[in-house]
Amino acid sequence: MTSLPNREPGAPRLGLVIDLDTCVGCHACAVACKQWNAGGHMAPLTDTDAYGAGPDGVWFNRIHSFEAGSDQGGCGSRTTNFPRSCLHCEQPACVTVCPTGASYKRAEDGIVLVNEDLCIGCKLCSWACPYGAREFDQDVGVMKKCTLCIDRIHNETLAESERVPACVMVCPTSARHFGDLADPASAVSKLVAERGGYDLMPELGYEPTNKYLPPRPHPTLALDERVTRDSANDDLPLHGLLKWADRILAR
Repeated sequence: MTSLPNREPGAPRLGLVIDLDTCVGCHACAVACKQWNAGGHMAPLTDTDAYGAGPDGVWFNRIHSFEAGSDQGGCGSRTTNFPRSCLHCEQPACVTVCPTGASYKRAEDGIVLVNEDLCIGCKLCSWACPYGAREFDQDVGVMKKCTLCIDRIHNETLAESERVPACVMVCPTSARHFGDLADPASAVSKLVAERGGYDLMPELGYEPTNKYLPPRPHPTLALDERVTRDSANDDLPLHGLLKWADRILAR
């Protein structure tokens, strides 16, 4: 089995912060990831029957959509879009179960990668990953995964503003952020602290680097809850904003 590296104190821990409040589920991140990696470090990314009845293939970034909340007066629920990719865990089970050392974690930046020359396609890493972030490329017979676009972020021939993962580069709502999450003074760390960013399934102990920012409270819900609290004994046959407006105009 593969051991984890001893990281030096102060070494960066590069990762993503994803804002679930502003993600609109447009799939631009998934498409840009596919396009970049189809010719980059982990290329090729196989597609099977792409335009047929049963399309399949290798995607490092996938987006799921859920209905969250409850319907209160027709405005309580919301669609939450949830992008999912490798979380580049500090204690990645996908690495420690690998029998050949193909899955490994870089000491210099904390990124988890796959060495295709060593991978035997046993899929142990995919079974060990609770986040479903591993992809098996059937044509090549090896496991593949998000690399945080290491061929972009460390490419000094690119302008500094472009040294971010492809998914971050194209996000139209700036829902994706990239940086050093080991540095409490970094922009991403401050964002996590300010917005209450959290780990995905922290009880498992894998310490994912990537963080998620929770959706902000719905402004209409917050108003409705406030009016309900202040008007507990009010018999007006009004609801939500109308009740609030009636109270203000009655002053």
